[in-house]
Amino acid sequence: MTCISHWVSCLVLSLFLAGVSAQDATSVKNECAAEINYDYDMPMRIGALFIIFGTSALGVFTPMIMHRISPYSKGSSRDWMLTMGKFFGTGVILATAFVHMLPEALENFASPCLDAGWQTYGAFAGVFCMISSFALQLLELAAVANIERLRAKRAAENMSMDLEKTQQSSASLETSSTETTAGNSPMESTPACVDHGHDHVHSAGLFEEGDAFKHIGTLVLELGIVMHSIIVGITLANTGNDGFITLLIALVFHQFFEGVALGTRINDMEIQGWKRPALMGILFMIMTPIGCAIGIGIHSSFNSNSSASILASAVLDSLSAGILLYNAYISLMSQEINQNPEFRQAPLLRKFVCFISMYGGAGLMALLGKWA
Repeated sequence: MTCISHWVSCLVLSLFLAGVSAQDATSVKNECAAEINYDYDMPMRIGALFIIFGTSALGVFTPMIMHRISPYSKGSSRDWMLTMGKFFGTGVILATAFVHMLPEALENFASPCLDAGWQTYGAFAGVFCMISSFALQLLELAAVANIERLRAKRAAENMSMDLEKTQQSSASLETSSTETTAGNSPMESTPACVDHGHDHVHSAGLFEEGDAFKHIGTLVLELGIVMHSIIVGITLANTGNDGFITLLIALVFHQFFEGVALGTRINDMEIQGWKRPALMGILFMIMTPIGCAIGIGIHSSFNSNSSASILASAVLDSLSAGILLYNAYISLMSQEINQNPEFRQAPLLRKFVCFISMYGGAGLMALLGKWA
């Protein structure tokens, strides 16, 4: 009797566990199924595309126009506004990585909709984030090595030209001295013909090379923002009607703040003319609308819960987070604050305003993480 009751208990337990497993499998299957939006409001989605387009343009081009419309002096109201905008942007970039990208990547990598292989390791988001920061460090190292090579080449050319001029000058003085002795006519020694502008031009060339190294940080920063912007646009276009307006409002501020962050960094590149800054601004301005357009075009077949979609979003967000974190800490905070003699010697009020602006940008962007 005891054996029979034990066998019955085991059978009941097995059936219960099998039922739970089947229920879990069904639950996961339902969670990963495509969410069909039968009431897709196409005009509202297209309108949102243009709203995001205009907001992005306003954010990225406002600091660029303020910087370029006319000269301004240090300490002027425009200088204060642009400085505050620059440090506000640093905070925005940092919070974007920590609040908007990395948590999203961690959540996606933990999704039960991913293949089993991706679920065997819980830190893929950190791994891809680390890989992108390592890659960025190698890229900057290569840029430094290339700049040093160019400087050495310019220095060798400069030394060769100076030596040649010195030899020509010595030969000219010897000839002049011989003619003076032969003709018994005293002549003043003519100094060597020195190209006073040569050193200035050479220095300007090296300065431009140094700027090229500085430009890499801004270009890579834009790459990280652009990668994230595509995902944001596709997500917005495929969000249900219930949460669409809330997400749109949050993204309006999100895009404006990111645009200010990028626009102030483009100003620091000190590029002559409007062509390159305008192209960089336009690239940022159109990427989220392009993502929206892609999302609208594929909304009937797009499954945001599919393994491929979740994995692509997780990897891109992780890579973007690594780029932005490296940029924020190394290129922006360390080089512009701790290692910048001009900042260290600035008045206490200016430092206070810069720090408050940076913390304010980080705080506002972190707050937006509640909705977007």
